[in-house]
Amino acid sequence: MIASGAYNSKIAFFIDMRIKSGKNRFFVYDLENSTILDEGLVANGSGSETGIKGELKFSNEPNSKCTSLGRYAIGKSYRGIFGKAYVLKGLDQTNNNAIKRMIVLHSYSAVPENEQDYYIALSHGCPMVSEVFFKRLEKIIDNSKSNIILNIYY
Repeated sequence: MIASGAYNSKIAFFIDMRIKSGKNRFFVYDLENSTILDEGLVANGSGSETGIKGELKFSNEPNSKCTSLGRYAIGKSYRGIFGKAYVLKGLDQTNNNAIKRMIVLHSYSAVPENEQDYYIALSHGCPMVSEVFFKRLEKIIDNSKSNIILNIYY
């Protein structure tokens, strides 16, 4: 269990789901200096697609394959089918099934490293990033003495 005072007060991660998936929408934010330290592409869940490009829907339901909005505490890492991944604990009503749904932060080779004009690969609801961006995030997460908050919003 993650204690409420155990969050990193210097760094937070933000994902702006209003930005289309081919553009940088995962931001590493310096809370002390109000600056963006890094940014990258991140996939959304295939269940979040509405058929109208740029319009997404969100769900916390198991098997929905949707992205869930809200704040997550980035927990410990483990080795899964995509290699190293981080457990995400949903902190809000909109994402409190994250652990049950196995929503984790991980990399995937099909996610490009650089921005592009078309949409990128879809996940099953996980924030999924390129392998290169994941390595940069991994350094920040692993060097943090306290849990980093990831906020996904629309």
